[in-house]
Amino acid sequence: MRALLLIDLQYDFCPGGALPVEGGDEVVSVANALMAEFPLVVATQDWHPADHGSFAAMHLWRKPGQVIDLNGLPQVLWPIHCVQETFGAQLVAGLDKTGIHRVFHKGTDQGLDSYSGFYDNGRRKSTGLGEWLREQGISAVHVMGLATDYCVKHSVLDALSLGFETHVVSAGCRGVNLSAEDADRAMEEMAAAGAIIG
Repeated sequence: MRALLLIDLQYDFCPGGALPVEGGDEVVSVANALMAEFPLVVATQDWHPADHGSFAAMHLWRKPGQVIDLNGLPQVLWPIHCVQETFGAQLVAGLDKTGIHRVFHKGTDQGLDSYSGFYDNGRRKSTGLGEWLREQGISAVHVMGLATDYCVKHSVLDALSLGFETHVVSAGCRGVNLSAEDADRAMEEMAAAGAIIG
């Protein structure tokens, strides 16, 4: 059985948000159109505490885009975004939430970021998504959302590592592109790891 994974379709990642992805709002219509084709639809939400360690504002003299060590892992610093219970963390209004069966939160640990919907960046803790998909009889996932070069890529790579047949819905992805070709490189990396790009 197949599942559609909607990665971080939240206000803060759309134009006008705290960490906007260019064209991020354009993928919502792709998600809405696809939902009816899948027996199971899951969404993820970045869900950070207000003092999350990935926020540049938490580190003296640091700015977004710089990389630091955070509890033994390299961490890109970001603007404050997707803080729990704030407007920016909500799933965007245009998304058909009635079609979503379950939402998984990630990035909830103050000292550890979580790009993937399955694990934190150090794979120290599971979000429970992989286990839950298995319980539902899911063997294949189709992944789309924001952003291609971070949360989509890491979710796809983890899905592959867990043995799911993994498809990337390229029309439903947009990249941060801190460097100009990051999203393209992410697509190449996902394909090389075994993902089916569609």
